[in-house]
Amino acid sequence: MSAYRDMLLIRRFEEKAGQLYGMGLIGGFCHLYIGQEAVVVGMQMASKDGDQVITGYRDHGHMLACGMESRGVMAELTGRQGGYSRGKGGSMHMFSKEKHFYGGHGIVGGQVSLGTGLGFANKYRGNNSVAMSYFGDGAANQGQVYESFNMAELWKLPVVYVIENNRYAMGTAVSRASAQTDFSKRGAAHGIPGEQVDGMDVRAVKAAGEKALAWARSGKGPYILEMQTYRYRGHSMSDPAKYRSKEEVQKMREEQDPIEQVRARLLRNKFASEDDLKAIDVKARAVVNDAAEFASHDPEPDPSELWTDITL
Repeated sequence: MSAYRDMLLIRRFEEKAGQLYGMGLIGGFCHLYIGQEAVVVGMQMASKDGDQVITGYRDHGHMLACGMESRGVMAELTGRQGGYSRGKGGSMHMFSKEKHFYGGHGIVGGQVSLGTGLGFANKYRGNNSVAMSYFGDGAANQGQVYESFNMAELWKLPVVYVIENNRYAMGTAVSRASAQTDFSKRGAAHGIPGEQVDGMDVRAVKAAGEKALAWARSGKGPYILEMQTYRYRGHSMSDPAKYRSKEEVQKMREEQDPIEQVRARLLRNKFASEDDLKAIDVKARAVVNDAAEFASHDPEPDPSELWTDITL
C-alpha cells in the first residue's frame, strides 16, 4: 500500500507538471518520470535513514520519494521563492540536505562522480550510510562514469550505482548506441558486481536494492543495479518521441505498468478494495492540485536572490 501511494503521487505530480508546462508556467527543460516510478520507490523502501540520493535531470520522482514536499518541488518548477532552490534551480537543480537529496544535475553523467564523492565522505566519516547514484542508459557511456567506477572499487566505497535503462536515452535505442547492452556488466573491468532487475516491478526493485545496499554497507564496495524500465513520455517535453511506435508504448502501459501491477495485486489478494484505492488517488490528486495552486501564486524570487549562493 505504501508503494502504491508513493508511486501514484509521483505519477499524478508528473502529469500535473506536464500540464503546467503546456500552460507556460514552467520554463526551461522538464523531463517527466512517468512509467519509471517503481525504480526510485523500490530503492527508497530498501534504504535506511541517512542514505543519500543523487540523480540526473529526470528527478522529480526521486525528490518526492525522498520525502520532499510537493509544494516545494512544484514551486521550484515554476521558479517561485518557495521552491527548494528558491526559484533559481528549476526542474534540474534542486536539493534537500535534510532529506539527503543532492540533486538534480543537468550535465549528463555529472552526478555519478559526485555520488561517488558522497560514498567517499561516508567511508571517511564512518557513518554507515550508502550513496545511491542514479543515471540512465545514455549517461552510462560517459567517460567519467568509468573513472568513478575505478575509484569506488579501488577504495571500496559504499555506493550503489542505479542505471535506469529506459531504452532510448535522449532518443536513440540502446542497441544503436551501446556495444554492451547489458549494463549490469559495465563494472566488470573493475570487479564491480551487478545485476539486471525488472524495474517495472517494485517488489523486484526492493529485493535487489536490499541486496545491493547490504553489500555496499558491509564494506565490500560498490554495486551496480541495471533497472530495466520504460518512460512513456518523450525524453523531455520538447521531444515528440517519433523514434518508437505508439503501439510499443501502449503495450508497455497495458502489460507492465508499475502502478497497475500493484493495483491488480492489492485487489486480487484483497489487501484493498476499489474504494480504498480510489480514495488514495483522490488524496494524491488533492496534494498535487494544492501544490500547483501554491506554485502558481507564490511570489517570484526577489532580484537580490541573484547574488546569493554564489562565490565571487
